[in-house]
Amino acid sequence: MGGTVYPTYKIAAAHVAPAFLDLEASVDKTCAIIEEAARHGAQLVAFPETYIPAFPAWCSVRAPIYNHEFFRRLAANTMLVPGPELARIAATTRRCGVFVSLGLNEGTKASVGCIWNANVLIGDDGAILNHHRKLVPTFYEKLVWANGDGAGLRVCETRLGRIGVLICGENTNPLARYTLMAQGEQVHISTYPPVWPTRDPKSGRNYNLANAIRIRAGAHSFEAKVFNVVVSGFMDAKMHEALADGDPEVARILEASPRGVSMVIGPTGEVIGDTLSDSEGILYTEIDLADCVEPKQIHDVVGYYNRFDIFKLTVNRAANRPISFEPVIDADREREVKSELEGEKEEPQIQR
Repeated sequence: MGGTVYPTYKIAAAHVAPAFLDLEASVDKTCAIIEEAARHGAQLVAFPETYIPAFPAWCSVRAPIYNHEFFRRLAANTMLVPGPELARIAATTRRCGVFVSLGLNEGTKASVGCIWNANVLIGDDGAILNHHRKLVPTFYEKLVWANGDGAGLRVCETRLGRIGVLICGENTNPLARYTLMAQGEQVHISTYPPVWPTRDPKSGRNYNLANAIRIRAGAHSFEAKVFNVVVSGFMDAKMHEALADGDPEVARILEASPRGVSMVIGPTGEVIGDTLSDSEGILYTEIDLADCVEPKQIHDVVGYYNRFDIFKLTVNRAANRPISFEPVIDADREREVKSELEGEKEEPQIQR
């Protein structure tokens, strides 16, 4: 019998800590996790926000004048896209035959101090399917990351369905979310940090990260009728010690601050299976894309349940670049071109 086939498969959300500010060791751990998830039958493996080599939580607990060394270490351990470290991960992805969503700090050869909060989606053949840079860093993140662009606001057609990704606070942006919805997204990946302090926990008024994640993830799943793979980082003892750097007050704040949470949410907005927050591990969840169909029948904001004659959305997906170069022409060739152009302007001679 013909028709659309809706795949059923296992997802792995890697609720894990990196090798803090160590690019090579973090890449090693990434490859090991991909291999472990593949052995457990996962077809899609998702990593947290800026998993490689760290989320810059130091910006939340110290004034900028004390964080230069952290920034220098981060800049020295960023990844290039494309680059040799990413090639290693892509080779592992290809060998294991899985898809991987990877959060990373991206550097550039154009600058030693420009860093983007980036995500790449790698296909099961090792190809880079999408490269997205976080549109706007949030709150103290502006001290570390540059603004991204719209080039990565894409949904990728794969054998696992149509996959899209947004990073942390982008999942609060209804226009960014709608951009992916309108491309037929079926599986959404949303990435978050391990910890996100906003106040001293003693105040009792700290930002409830886990609750904010559930609200955003549930809203997108319900509105888009998609599976939402929520994957947050984990702060292990080594990261906690490095961030505290011998300061007991910083250690106390980090210990008592809200943690990220990892989960999978179905197309009705309900959590499927387990969640991970207080322990490091890989969360496995089975999904069936056929479950997206009935909710669309009821309420489809990118189909019949909208007024496209009233609402219009335009998205600029041009990639921002620091410079563009015109074609190089040497002096002799420039004179030839000028002569040819002037010859074309002359009036034609009439033969008698």
